[in-house]
Formats: sequence, C-alpha cells, structure tokens
Amino acid sequence: MILSENIPTGFPEVVDGYYGFYLLNEGNMGSNKATLDYFDFSTGVYKRNIYAERNPTVPKEMGDVGNDIAIYRNRLYAVINCSNKVEVMDVTTTRRIGQIEIPNCRFIKFHGDYAYVTSYAGPVKIDPNYTQIGYVAKVDLTTLKEVDRCLVGFQPDELEIVEGKIYVANSGGYMGADQTTGYERTVSVVDLATFKEERRIDVAYNLERIKADPRGNLWVSSRGDYKQLPARLFFIDRERQEVTDTIPIAATNYWIDDDYLYAYGTEWSHITKSWDITYSIVDTRTHEIITRHIITDGTDKQIEKPYGIMVNPVNKNIYITDAGNYVSPGVLFCFSAAGKQRWAVRAGNIPGHFVLVPMYDNK
Repeated sequence: MILSENIPTGFPEVVDGYYGFYLLNEGNMGSNKATLDYFDFSTGVYKRNIYAERNPTVPKEMGDVGNDIAIYRNRLYAVINCSNKVEVMDVTTTRRIGQIEIPNCRFIKFHGDYAYVTSYAGPVKIDPNYTQIGYVAKVDLTTLKEVDRCLVGFQPDELEIVEGKIYVANSGGYMGADQTTGYERTVSVVDLATFKEERRIDVAYNLERIKADPRGNLWVSSRGDYKQLPARLFFIDRERQEVTDTIPIAATNYWIDDDYLYAYGTEWSHITKSWDITYSIVDTRTHEIITRHIITDGTDKQIEKPYGIMVNPVNKNIYITDAGNYVSPGVLFCFSAAGKQRWAVRAGNIPGHFVLVPMYDNK
C-alpha cells in the first residue's frame, strides 16, 4: 500500500464556495500507480496518496493510468484508462462506492441522471489499420451500468455537453503515426435526446481537447502531426456548427475561467527531436492572445514538462503540474494571478487532472 502524506504548503487560502481540489496522478502505463491527492484551501495542507489508505481492500489500488476526474452529485469519478474502469467514490471520504466498466475509457461528462464516457473501445495499440471505432457510453448513475452507446470516430478523446448536444473530439491517435492522413480530423455532434450522431464538424488532424466557453462556443485543440503540421487551437461557433477561427498556439491542455483560456503547449518535433514548451492566455470573447507569459518571474524554467493546469475561480491563482521525467514523482506549482510562484509541492507520478470541490457538494 502507498501511504498517505500531509504536506503543509504554508499558504492557506480563503476561497468562497470551494473546499479545495483533487489532483489525479496518472502513473506510468503498466505500473498501476494512479494516485489521488487533495489540497485543502482552508489549511493549506496538501494530502498525497489518499485513495489507498481509505480503500485498503481494493486490489491494485486506483489502477493503471488516471486520465480524467470529475465531481457530480456528491460523487467523485476518476477515469482509469488502462484499467478499463471509472472509479466512483464519495466526494467527502473518497471511499469507493463502485466502478463503471468501460474499455480504454478516456473522458467523462454528466447530464441529468447519466454519465457520458468516451471509449477507444479496443486495445492500446499503435496501428494505421486499427479497425475498432470508438464510442460514447451512456451510463445510468443509479446502477453504474452502461445502458447505451453511440459510435463516433476513431480514438475519441475529450467531450463537452452544450445545449442538448454532446461534442466529441476524435483523435485517431493510434492511426496517424506513419501518415498524417491516418488521424481523425472531426468533432462528432451527438444529440442527447436521441443519442445519435447528427453530424461531423471538420476541424484539423489529431484532435484531443474540447471545452465550452461561457457563451457555449467550443475551443478544440489539435496536436498536429509532430512533423510539419503544427499544434493549434480552434474556435467552433456553436450556432454555425463550424470552425470560424484558428489561434496560432499549441494548447496541449487548457482551463477556461470566466472569459479567459489558460493554456500550455508541449509540442514535440520528430524533425528537430526536441520539445517546444509555451504558455498562453486567450480572451475567448475577442480571440486575442493576451499574453504568452503566464509565469512572469522566470520560474517557468523549473518546470520540465507541464502536464496539467487549473485556475482558482475566486482568487485566480494558477496551478500547473510538472510531470518531470515521467518516472520520478511530479510537482504541483501554485502561481499568483500575476504569474509569481507562491509555492510548490511534490505530487504523485505524472500529475495531470484537477477537479475543484464546491461547498454545495457537502465535503
């Protein structure tokens, strides 16, 4: 069992409406080292590895590769990709309630009495001739059982729900390694009422992330092809159901807070054999790049490989995780709204996925 650890940061925060946040650490594939951490705003204490001690009878602890985390109706949901399950816990105690079995599951969203989970459907395998099409699973939250599925594209990643529609970023990530055209390049639009795919919106190759802004429009990221085609961020006008703008930044992951999109980019080039790491803030109203310097005090040099990002909705502190070398424990950094480092703490292996705990969830 991995023992828990309480680490005082020395920086308690008064954050109206939120108790703190959970951070899901992915763990290396094949190692069963996904772990769960928690930061308590009121005490400033960071609690590492809390799942195992609170669930000592669960075999292999959280499982293999934590890919997404969410809170809905006093329950905490952790998508454990290579363990083919969504772990369901009490949001207060993090004790297991049950699990949802979905193969190669990726991301989760909720609407009404159901969860919607993207699935690659088939095994983890880089193959230009991959034949297993992906789907969105509809899960009854009472029984934690899949009740329906909607086929979408190959290797569907993040999804978003807006105004009765599910938008799914199809990646084709297993299929484009040899040839760019092997990647998917569309967003699937699924009607919630019928649970049928209505259309595809053409965007760009190798999509991954999709998030809605306060107006219900969608921001979609493409990872490019790691060769000549650069990573980019795209704007989908929801009413027109098409891409109407392209933002020239890499957005490996991003967090939308109010009208601002906070992004980092980690762009690998097979040509130069190097990483290009960037940080940006985009105004989602004007589409202007406000700054390319989220971190302003030079401490971005301490971050080897940014892997997760979140913005405190009240005081606007910015949290960025560093996966480092992917083997040693990662680091969670906290920066002020002005981009000055406030504190840093050791996290788990490959820390990457945040969820805020709102006070109405009765933690």
